[in-house]
Amino acid sequence: MRIGEVAAEAGVSVRALRYYEEQGLLRSERNAGGQRLYTESAVERVRLIRQLFAAGLPSRSVREVLPCVDEGAAPPGLVDHLEVERERISERIADLLAARDRLDVVIANTRNPPPECEHMW
Repeated sequence: MRIGEVAAEAGVSVRALRYYEEQGLLRSERNAGGQRLYTESAVERVRLIRQLFAAGLPSRSVREVLPCVDEGAAPPGLVDHLEVERERISERIADLLAARDRLDVVIANTRNPPPECEHMW
């Protein structure tokens, strides 16, 4: 696949793909004309990279995780680091859920104010 095809399918910019390559997160081959060519699996890899970035992992951590995904195993020290990251993500999810719940209350009260709040409008 060419770079534009991967970018379109994965929902990222061509620039993002080049960055992922610079960071050692994604690989491509070059054709005779020097254009980047990716395997079909590159789209799923890019989606995983985006998920890990969205979870707040820095590129260094993502670079360490990707070989583990490929090989199905991780060195012990990395597992400890991943458990810390997982806990951080879980805490972030809990915070986001709490914020969503509060927004739900505000939305519900705005649409259907309880009697004690009627005087406020």
